[in-house]
Amino acid sequence: MSTYPTSLAKPKQIRSALTFYRVMAIVAGLALFVLIAAMVVKYGPPKSPGFSQVWSPIHGVIYMAYAVSIANLGIKSAWTPQRIVLHLLTGFVPLLPWLAERRVTAETRALLHRAYVADPGPAGARPA
Repeated sequence: MSTYPTSLAKPKQIRSALTFYRVMAIVAGLALFVLIAAMVVKYGPPKSPGFSQVWSPIHGVIYMAYAVSIANLGIKSAWTPQRIVLHLLTGFVPLLPWLAERRVTAETRALLHRAYVADPGPAGARPA
């Protein structure tokens, strides 16, 4: 009988979701800084809205992909709805996507390590 929690996805699925989340956190953080630059150009002294009109929708799509990556990892890692919402809010503050990514990565790797210890699989082999 396995002691692996049934509310979690398989370790391979969690690792895949973590990889997607890590990439999207880095991209979303960079996109947020580009959006800030676009707003400075748009509302600064030259008042040039051209770049902002192009970048704002792109940033929106990137944030939606970041939100999907958070929901994907959160559901597979059995996060509470409150934790998922708090992580969604990190996409609104510069630097927070990167800080949250480091913390989530460490916590998820610890979770995966516990899963491996709890369920060594047949003949002591690690699960895929």
